[in-house]
Amino acid sequence: MTNANDIIKQSEEILVNTYNSQPVVMDHGQGSYAYDSEGKKYLDFAAGIAVASLGHAHPKMLETINKQAARMMTCQASYATAEKLEAAQIIVDNSCFDLVYFANSGTEAVEAALKCARKWAYENKSKSANEIITFKNAFHGRTYGSASITDKRRTQAFFEPYLDGVHFAEFNDSASVNSLINDNTAAIIVEPVQGEGGLEPANAFFLAELRKLCDKNNICLIFDEIQAGMGRLGTFFAYQAFNIDGTIIEPDIACIAKGMGGGFPVGAMVAKKPYGAAITVGTHGTTYGGNPLACAVAATVMGEILSDGFLDHVNKVSSYLVDGLQKIQAASGKITDIRGKGLMIGIDTIFDIKELLRALQDNGLMATQAGKATLRLTPPLNVTMEDAQQALITINKTLNEMK
Repeated sequence: MTNANDIIKQSEEILVNTYNSQPVVMDHGQGSYAYDSEGKKYLDFAAGIAVASLGHAHPKMLETINKQAARMMTCQASYATAEKLEAAQIIVDNSCFDLVYFANSGTEAVEAALKCARKWAYENKSKSANEIITFKNAFHGRTYGSASITDKRRTQAFFEPYLDGVHFAEFNDSASVNSLINDNTAAIIVEPVQGEGGLEPANAFFLAELRKLCDKNNICLIFDEIQAGMGRLGTFFAYQAFNIDGTIIEPDIACIAKGMGGGFPVGAMVAKKPYGAAITVGTHGTTYGGNPLACAVAATVMGEILSDGFLDHVNKVSSYLVDGLQKIQAASGKITDIRGKGLMIGIDTIFDIKELLRALQDNGLMATQAGKATLRLTPPLNVTMEDAQQALITINKTLNEMK
């Protein structure tokens, strides 16, 4: 049997170097736990970066995968299937949106949203209305359109030229956005919680101002909910977690993925009809998107998220974790900030983030880095209170051990 070091070394030799290798080889998972090839157990508070929304090997997901794979995994996107209709109906019935376009990933959902917004603006504003306003520290994906509206483009000139007409505003600063609006502005795209930007939540008043600016200037408002959506903030869609005096702030288009499939590749662009109707036959499409297997899994996962008590549990665990982290912060003095919303929690500490992640992993807790120095906790949404308590114990123990 090949040992872990050999697997890591051979992988580094044959795979394109997109990530720094972890020192262990992952083997399998069960519930909120992952196990490496040596049998070590980890409490998984990374969940594939907010992907494993129901944890590992969820029985209902496994049942769906096995049953649907035996029936039909794929067919041409021009065919209707009961699975595609069911998944789309769940989205429409539980949101402000009317139309659904299924893709395979978050970055594909963003690409569809950009094309949709630009075509809508071309037809409803002017042929030159193609500019996009995005935000500093934003992350929207790695394909060319999504990379063009991601702040990282500033440090990756080797991929130029990016899309023209992209402007970066200050996050949570509506005046900054207003200063960039002109007659050619087609859309504003924003993350309700900036994921790679360090788990920075949008202010509800800021989102409300974006809505007003878009209404006033005939601009499409896009929410990138890829990391924050599908139950992660304690609501089905992320936008539903933001309101002013009880009025929810609705976007025109939203992008979802990650937790929607619980680990199975699936994403979607969802839109209100006036905007989604801009995409017509021949203007966009996909080979794999909306395949019966992906849609069956997505329907199962979304059904669980919408089941009685599920989102209440997310909010209870979130409050428990934040309260526990604040107690650790007060007692240790080693946590400098706690941010986020729902089960999307960011922690800044006095330690180097990479050293902290390694120390946590050594102590049996998996987490990820967000931004330059933020510890990101995105556990499965069905994580138990006991496992949340264990995570707090491990974080406290690790911080106390580090010098």
